[in-house]
Amino acid sequence: MAAAVRANEVSAVALVQASLERIAATDSRVNAFTEVLQARALRRASQVDVSLASAHGDRTRELPLLGVPFAVKNLFDIAGIATLAGSKIERESAPARSDAALVRRLESAGAVLVGALNMDEYAYGFTTENSHYGPVRNPHDGSRIAGGSSGGSGAAVAAGQVPLTLGSDTNGSIRVPASLCGVFGLKPTFGRLPRTGSYPFISSLDHLGPFARSTRDLALAYDAMQGPESFGHRDPGCAQRDVEAVVKDLDLGTQGLRIGVLGGYFREHAGPEALVAVDRVADALGAVNTVMLPMVDAGRAAAFLITNSEGAALHLSDLRNRPHDFEPLSRDRFLAGALLPAAWVARAQRVRRAYAEAVARVFERYDILLAAATPSAATPIGAEWFEINGQRLPVRPNMGLLTQPISCVGLPVCAVPVWGAHATLPIGVQVIGAPWREDLVLRVAAALEAAGVVHAPVAALN
Repeated sequence: MAAAVRANEVSAVALVQASLERIAATDSRVNAFTEVLQARALRRASQVDVSLASAHGDRTRELPLLGVPFAVKNLFDIAGIATLAGSKIERESAPARSDAALVRRLESAGAVLVGALNMDEYAYGFTTENSHYGPVRNPHDGSRIAGGSSGGSGAAVAAGQVPLTLGSDTNGSIRVPASLCGVFGLKPTFGRLPRTGSYPFISSLDHLGPFARSTRDLALAYDAMQGPESFGHRDPGCAQRDVEAVVKDLDLGTQGLRIGVLGGYFREHAGPEALVAVDRVADALGAVNTVMLPMVDAGRAAAFLITNSEGAALHLSDLRNRPHDFEPLSRDRFLAGALLPAAWVARAQRVRRAYAEAVARVFERYDILLAAATPSAATPIGAEWFEINGQRLPVRPNMGLLTQPISCVGLPVCAVPVWGAHATLPIGVQVIGAPWREDLVLRVAAALEAAGVVHAPVAALN
């Protein structure tokens, strides 16, 4: 990773101090952070430097993230502070007793946690216009949204506040902010990374993953976070698979890979700038085949019902006893979910299973599929509607139009940032693989980055 400590070059304390100074100088314009852990970060960085000074040889081989500052969406447990999950209600919760599993794994690889990041309340949204903590502002244009629900995670990387963040993705909450903020985001296969110590949204759909400004940084973080959990601390939704390192595969290129471009639904719901971005990526990869994914509308509808129902069940007690402490938009959607007939939800799960089987058959013929990550570039903060190909749609549920059908069946995706398709703003493209093939999606993303087709510059914050 570009920011990692190398022997005799720079100290972890210097890297962390630079990150803290950048946060202090810029966050009034971005509003990415809800908590800055200055004392903890500097203490940890000092420990890293002491360890490095006493070590023999280059410890970056065993600790690839040595000294790298990172921050996490505030639904990850951080020892000593309450896990907010973007809400007002959770301020009253007891402080977390320990760090989330993925926080521990990144720090075990040498990284240094510097803070917690703003998000949509209970991860239910695509814009991070949070009424409790204020909206996250897009670093490339402060009048526009950063996307959500991991808006703080995308914005903090784009603003150069930290080189690495963690977010969650249930229906698109990593890929949407990665697209709108112009950074790389990885949604691994459902069940690949443990969610232990993170506040749930929809347990049957939740994924956790990293944001960074390069595919190599994503791969380093992803490799560090893999692996089965110890007995007694397992996420029941996490597949206990062996570590499969992907950094070594990034230079293998795309020769021999069968790459298709998703058509139909995925082009009908993408605006002109999104289509330009997809076509640019497809041209660079020599992808000429249009692929029609079956049952997409049904899959997205199933994901909506499952999200509404499971989310409502999780918050039912608070919805009954303190409804006014929720954001109005999330409260109303949760209440609607509480009223869904059980038969509808059961049918949604059957549709989801059939859709997953249909998608699996597509991957018998293709290794990688391409689609836009968002229908458009970032919309203005406060905008209620946007127009996509002549259709007027509400912004908040529909920024995830193109991501939700993919996460519904748990596929691994790297969102890559494309510039120039819009006058001043980026827009992302999803590089989608079959389950457990993070190595391929990151390899394709790395090839696009090496060719200069995608990149993630630090925002000027003018």
